[in-house]
Formats: sequence, structure tokens, C-alpha cells
Amino acid sequence: MKIKLTICLLAFLNFYEAQENIGFQKPSAEILQLADYDRPPSVLTNAKKDWVVFVYRPTYKTLDDLNQQEMKLGGLRINPVTNISSSVTYANNLKVRKMNDKTETQVKGLPQNPKITNTSFSPDEKKMAFTNTTDKGVELWIVDLQTATAKKVSQDNLNANYGSPYIWMKDSENFLIKVLPANRSKLLDSSKDLPTGPIVSTADGKVSQNRTYQDLLKNPQDEKNFDNLMSSELYHTDFNGNQKKFKEKDLYSGLSYSPDGKYLMATTIKRPYSYIVPLNRFPMTSTVYDASGNVVKVVNEIPLNEIMPKGFSSVRAGKRDMSWRSDMPATLVYAEALDGGDQSKSAEFRDEVFTLDAPFNGSPRSFFKTKQRYEGTSWTNNHYAIVSEGWYDTRNTRSYLIDLNNGKSQVIDDRNYQDVYSDPGNFNTTKNDFGRYVVDMKGEKAYLIGAGFTKEGQHPFIDEMDMKSLKKKRLYTSNLNNAKEEIIDIIDPKKGDVLTIQQSASSYPNYFKKNIRSNTSEPVTQFANPFESIKDVYKEVITYKRNDGVTLTGTLYLPANYDRKAKKEKLPLLIWAYPTEYKDKNTAGQNTQNPNDFTFPYYGSFVYWTAKGYAVLDDAAFPIIGEGKTEPNDTFITQLVANGKAAIDAIDQLGYIDRKKVAVGGHSYGAFMTANLLTHSKDYACGIARSGAYNRTLTPFGFQSEQRNYWDVPEIYNGMSPFMNADKMKTPLLLIHGDADNNPGTFTLQTERYFQALKNLGAPVKMVLLPKEAHGYVAKENILHLLWEQDQFLEKCLKK
Repeated sequence: MKIKLTICLLAFLNFYEAQENIGFQKPSAEILQLADYDRPPSVLTNAKKDWVVFVYRPTYKTLDDLNQQEMKLGGLRINPVTNISSSVTYANNLKVRKMNDKTETQVKGLPQNPKITNTSFSPDEKKMAFTNTTDKGVELWIVDLQTATAKKVSQDNLNANYGSPYIWMKDSENFLIKVLPANRSKLLDSSKDLPTGPIVSTADGKVSQNRTYQDLLKNPQDEKNFDNLMSSELYHTDFNGNQKKFKEKDLYSGLSYSPDGKYLMATTIKRPYSYIVPLNRFPMTSTVYDASGNVVKVVNEIPLNEIMPKGFSSVRAGKRDMSWRSDMPATLVYAEALDGGDQSKSAEFRDEVFTLDAPFNGSPRSFFKTKQRYEGTSWTNNHYAIVSEGWYDTRNTRSYLIDLNNGKSQVIDDRNYQDVYSDPGNFNTTKNDFGRYVVDMKGEKAYLIGAGFTKEGQHPFIDEMDMKSLKKKRLYTSNLNNAKEEIIDIIDPKKGDVLTIQQSASSYPNYFKKNIRSNTSEPVTQFANPFESIKDVYKEVITYKRNDGVTLTGTLYLPANYDRKAKKEKLPLLIWAYPTEYKDKNTAGQNTQNPNDFTFPYYGSFVYWTAKGYAVLDDAAFPIIGEGKTEPNDTFITQLVANGKAAIDAIDQLGYIDRKKVAVGGHSYGAFMTANLLTHSKDYACGIARSGAYNRTLTPFGFQSEQRNYWDVPEIYNGMSPFMNADKMKTPLLLIHGDADNNPGTFTLQTERYFQALKNLGAPVKMVLLPKEAHGYVAKENILHLLWEQDQFLEKCLKK
């Protein structure tokens, strides 16, 4: 083992020295063939399921797409020229067809070189709107579905810097749009403008638990630019572009009409701003206006929220989750914490849910009190509502069925939400007369669609539930041979018509209209497999045990031409994983992998390398368990090493691999995992860590699922940090990071500092920073180069 490791180190070091100052590269032909493919379109269906829209977009963005002007303010990344998020992904074509037709129709009249996003169907579902981004800004368009014709509605002066710049009005003939103010001032350049004073922040002695956010406001110039970029005027516009001003300039963060269309609730951002939290925690005011724009009632005023109690089940005090009740013309519903939002306080009830009817000048009515944290209400098209609550520390979720006629409630679901085997599914929804989604009921019957994970495999199902007796009747269980079926929607429960997606390991996912009574299917789409070269790879979900008896799973791939019986050749093994925290061993050992999932190679896995003679264990289970009062991270390293060893042992016992040639890799928290495995285990020849965090003292107020702060458990933070143990790491490591990472905690600095530590301590390490990339990678040049780097690294470490 020592000789092989030395050879690997020498090869790696030579490889490293030869690659400095190189241009973008492309991977080997086997991988390039898989990576450079044409993406099939996405599919949109309206609520009635009579129209299908095909949305086409390029397989990747380009580096030029990322090379745009960008301002980072309040947690946002904005293109100040076009006034839309700089990270938005655009479509470039639309086709439509009736659900029962055989061929789609190209939409006519689309803008030249379209950049399409923010698609939505009209309330009557006869049209679809979208925004198009020009070189100067964002404009609004509509598509008449019947004629498949597009038409421009507005100029390119909409403000899409924070969400969609338009909402449909109830008549399906008009919009409310956010327009850039006519007297908009010039943006400030903080790098050139001289500051007028220092930046001063103060603390009032209150304890808080704030994560490490990125892209925050930093100075008064940022505040002025934030005001400038977030400000809009509100206009009504018809399809012919006739506009009428509705409201004056303000920082609108949310706009929503009441179900009857008579009222508008507008939420606006207020000062003071913050330099330590993003804009969703800035002060906000929600005001209800009538159809003429007159103030009816200020219904919520939220102060600046810089102080948060510790714990994932803690929330801010005051009214929260305010929205329109879907089954009433104009009724608001919201929750308030009864424990001050602090999960550490004892309380019989945690939250109280209230409703407030138009014209909003009466007293709110108490609707329900939850014993855990309120998570939402699903309304029905009958006299019922379903209220959900949950608690992170116990991983519990509970749902209540409330009879709105008498206020009585019954528990209909009470379980560990990580227990996928007991998941009852989700209620099927439909649009009501107000055009709002509600639970679909036929008389006293409602319908649940479940993913159907079991010990024996995945079998999606449909249940009929009697809302009076709560008894369930199984209407359908999917049992396709060598294929997977996902139930998307119940079109007509009486007739048995449903919409499904069917796929297999070698058949691309396609939509089908199916009748569960006759068990007949009719294809809605017929997308071909774009990855034919690996359609014959061997794929199997394997199950194995950790040394403490925990059941683990992973999807094993072997090259198409590998002789599994003879096993003459011992293959190098690549493991891709991501750790997940659990509160008990039973749920940690449940299997959610399906061998009939379509084999979709992408840059976030190692599946490409089956085409080059590697064995791959994808999505290997890496549970980190903390039962009772023990937290998962108390034994993070021990469990991490045990997970990896169990996976290698299991595949080694099958006789497929050379266990001296094993690589492990992961992205984000998976990169953190990889660095720790190479530091604390001798089971790996090399590793690939992408966009990770390696020094937990730089995320001192919690990370991933860790609620405790550094000062609570410094030994946990230090012991889990690869940076603190850099002197122990001697295994070849490829570090990759986007140089514009925007994910909380995974600053690009994390990789840069870890690389410097490893390099200075003599570890064989290489760092690759991908230009312009955020936490996920999108540019074709970067992705192909990433695959080349990984390919070269693995070939040197595992095959030479």
C-alpha cells in the first residue's frame, strides 16, 4: 500500500506542476460525448391538463452569459443594466399543443433571440405570460395558446430585481406590473466614490444566532443603490400596452390579489437596513388596497430582524406567513408565536393561527393553536382545512383535519418526517372558482398521492380518504416491470385518469396520460435518450451494513462491457456522497433509491466515468445519527469513516474492485465530507472536493444541521474542521470552487485558505477556481474544464 501511495503522489505532483496557467480544456471523448448533449425541453401543464407547453433552453450557459455587470446587495445578485437577477436561467423557445394532440406547434412571433423566464398561465388558462430580457431590460409578453402566437405587452422597463415583475389580474385580460421609476437616479460606484465617514455597527447586548450570509449591504452607497434598484412604480396594463398608474414609487417585495380580485396586498421594504442579515429580514409593511388604489388597512408591520433565538424551530415574533385564504373571497390568514418565537421556552402551544376578513377593520379570529411550530394550512373545496405543524429537534410532523362547520379537529398524520416508509403522501389539488389551488374533494372524499417507498422498493400509490371516518382505500399501486412511475396529478378520480412520468435506467423520463382502472397508458411526450453510449451500463441499488448495524444503500454502476461473473479485472471505484443527519437509526437506514431511475450523467456525480472503465457508487448513504439527547455531530468523524468503509467493504466483497484504488468526492457539504475522509481514513487513494467549507470557526453560529454555536461546543467545531487537522492530510486532493460562490458559509475563501494550509504543510493538493461561477456551476466552458480536471486527476491517481 505504501509503495502504491508513493507512486500516486509522485504522479500527482508531476501532473500538478504541468498544469499551471492553462486555458480551458475539454474532457476525453467518452465523457465529452455525454456532457455535450442537447437538453430535451421542460414540460408545463395548466391546471385543467388540456394544454402542454414545451420550454426549451440551452444545455448550459456560457462564460459570456456570466460575464455581465453585477451588483451584490441585501443577499441579491442583480444585473443593474437589465434589472433582473444575474443568475437567472433563460429559455430560448416555446412550443404548445393540446394534451390529446400528437404534435406540438411552434409559437409564432417570439422576440428575436429570446431570453424567456417568469412564465405563468392566465387565470382562465387560455393564455400564458412570460418576460423577455433584452440588452436594456425586461419586457412582458403573452402567448395565446389557441393560436400559438406571442405578443409584446410592455416596453423593456420592468423591475424584475426581486421576483416576477408582473401578476395577472382576475379578469385574465390585464396585469399589474412593476415599472422602473421615470426619475430614477444614477447608481453609485462605491469603488470610486469617496466615503463620507466610517462604517459603524453596534450591538445592544442581546444574544442572537445568525448564519454567515453573503452579498450583504456594506456601506451607505450600497444602501442608496439598493433603494434605487428595488424601487418600482405600479401600473395596470392591458394586452395592447395601455398603462395606468396604480401606485407611486416604493420598494415592493410582494404583491398578491385577494381570491375575489377586489383587494391587493402589497408588502414594501422599509428602513433601517442591515449589514448583517439579507433583505428578507429588513423591516417590512403589508398594506391592503382596494381596486382604486385606496388604502384599506395596514395589516402587518415587521421590524428589523437581526436578533434570532437559537434553534431551527425558532422564529421571529409577530405576525408571519401572512397570505390570502384560498377558499374565501378576501380573508387573510397568518400565525403568531405564543412562545415569543424562542424554542427554548416551555409552552403548551407554540403558535396561534388567525384569520381576518375584509374589510380588515374587525378583530382577528383565532383559527387554531399548534403544539409545535406552524407550517401551513391547506384549504379544500369543501368545509375542511388541513393544518400542519412540525418540530426540528424531534423531526416530527403532525397534521390536523379541521371541520370548518364545527371547529373540531382530528390528527391525521403524526410521524418522523424522515420516515419515508410511513409517508402518507400529499393531497391532490385542483383550482377552485377563485382560481386558487385547494385540496381536490369529491363529496367527502379526498385523494393522496404517495411516493411509495417501502422495504421492498418504490411503489407509488393513490389513496382515497374519507374525511368523516378518516378511513383510506388504496385505489392504485404502481408495479411497472423494470420501470419507475411517478404520479404527477389526478385528472379525474371518477374516471381514473391520471398524469404520470415513466422512466427506466435507459429510457428518458416521459409524460403519460394513464387510466388506472383499465391500466392503459398513452404517451404525452416521447423524448429520446440523449445518453445512448451508457444505456447498457449495469445499475443496481445495493444494500449493506455499517459496523453498528445501520443499513446503508447506494446505486452501483459498472461499465457496460464488464464481465460480472468472471470478475477478472478489478476496477477502480469512485464514491460520490453527501452526509445527512438523522435522529434515529431506523429512518437513517431507509432506502429512497430506485434502480429504474433514468441514468442521467451530470457534472454533480461520477457516473460519466463508467464510460472509462470505473465502478461508481453514486449517492452512497452517509447518515450521521444522534439519538435521544445526543446530537449527530457528536460522533461525526467516527460515523463518516464507518460509512465509507462499509461501502468499500460491500463492493469489495462482490469482487468488482481493487480497494487500493478508491476515490471519494462530493460537493458543498459533500466536499467537507471528502476532506474529512482523506484526513481521518486510509481507505482512499485520492479525493475530489468541490465548493466546500473546511474551517467551521468561519461559520460559528451553526452550519448545515448543527444548531449549536462554536462557543457551545468548540471541540465539535474544531474536530470537524479539516483546516484544523490539515497537518494530518497526506492523500492527493483536488479542490474545486466557483470564484463567485454565493452560498452561506461556503465562501471561496474557504477553499483558498485550506489549499494554502495543505500546500505549506506538504500535502499533495491542487486547487481549481472556476471563473464567474457561484455555488452551482452553469457555464459550459467551466463544466467541461471541470470534467477534464477530474478526469486527468483520477487517471493519474487510480490508473497510472
